[in-house]
Amino acid sequence: MPDFYPTIPVIPYDPSSKSPLAFHFYNPDETLLGKTMKAHLRFAMSYWHTMCAGGADMFGVATLDKSYGHADPMASAYVKAGAAFEFMRKLGLELYCFHDRDIAPEADTLCETNARLDKISDKLLELQNESGIAPLWGTANLFSNPRYQNGAASSCSPEVFAFAAAQVKKALELTVKLGGQGFVFWGGREGYETLLNTNYALEQENIARLFTLARDYARSIGFKGPFYVEPKPKEPMKHQYDYDAAAAIGFLRKYGLQDDFKMNIEANHATLAGHTFQHELRMAREEGMFGSIDANIGDPLLGWDTDQFPTNVYDSTLAMLEVLQAGGFTTGGLNFDAKTRRASNSFEDLFQAYVAGMDAFALGLRMAAKLQADGRLGEFVKARYAGYESGLGLDIVEGRADMAALEAFALERGDVETTSGRQEYLEHVMNCVMFGQAKL
Repeated sequence: MPDFYPTIPVIPYDPSSKSPLAFHFYNPDETLLGKTMKAHLRFAMSYWHTMCAGGADMFGVATLDKSYGHADPMASAYVKAGAAFEFMRKLGLELYCFHDRDIAPEADTLCETNARLDKISDKLLELQNESGIAPLWGTANLFSNPRYQNGAASSCSPEVFAFAAAQVKKALELTVKLGGQGFVFWGGREGYETLLNTNYALEQENIARLFTLARDYARSIGFKGPFYVEPKPKEPMKHQYDYDAAAAIGFLRKYGLQDDFKMNIEANHATLAGHTFQHELRMAREEGMFGSIDANIGDPLLGWDTDQFPTNVYDSTLAMLEVLQAGGFTTGGLNFDAKTRRASNSFEDLFQAYVAGMDAFALGLRMAAKLQADGRLGEFVKARYAGYESGLGLDIVEGRADMAALEAFALERGDVETTSGRQEYLEHVMNCVMFGQAKL
């Protein structure tokens, strides 16, 4: 097999190195809190951004050629599969995520498209058997083709719904064939541009119908993993139904899907919804729906999904603190749904971006472990709510205090005083634990 990236070495862990092609914080075999860093983080390559996105945007064409020397789309897809596995091998990645249309181009008919997917998946399976690399999850691209301009499951056309179902069926078969641990639904066009032409209730019901059909079929062919919903409030549609984790969880519970579905939380989608990354992870964790993560970051000065590589250590620390408190990943992981900037137009930039993102989350894991061991954040929260562990508070929690009893207490007690939330102190504690030895 040719060497697609001849100037890129296998990336080592070398904290003393000044090379951008060395890990400074990610030591995959180092044990932390009883598991290796590799097991804690479960890094995955996104096939779409990594192997397919060339830097094109609405104002310009691609700046990096990812055809790998072939003008024919299928020939390119075969070669690209080999390049993908070399890329993962050199970074020490053992997982990847894919859309059906990432790994093979769509043909003129669904039958021909499925035949292409069969051929490419045979090649991927061969490469997996050689390397030990396997999918974290698979999904179907139900948003790029013009047939999905009005949505897929939420389309006003039953013919489009049927086509989307057929596409999901094949994507599920591919995921099972390749040993994928999960399956994602991202409702890229499951939403509306205006309510003037929208049957909101029917669209919601039809999304639930597709989820239910997909779940039942997947179980019938031996898929045992979770399904994930990836919330996003807007873009490309003005309003998307899986707006944020709270909306998606409410939807799943309404239609009885909560036992098979969990959340795949993306950082940049959280900020588009007006939330922090930590908020969305906390929501999923507290509701028992934490599943997997798409690791990236947005630019706070831009109002769209920039999908930048995650290098903010505060974000990665707070994210990994949520992961640790959730008990860690099971079938989920950290998928780099991120792309290099358009002006970063070399393959070396792409490797360096992964190194930066992996190191940022490794550092976040280290810092989260320190915060957890320090204990002051958790102790403060416990103390702040200690009133609910006895007396009146315990009566409230356990349902013994009715409205009359609460009124009687308030009348007898009179006005009350509240205690300080001490936010600035806690932020200082976080800095001291992460970056110094100071004790407050």
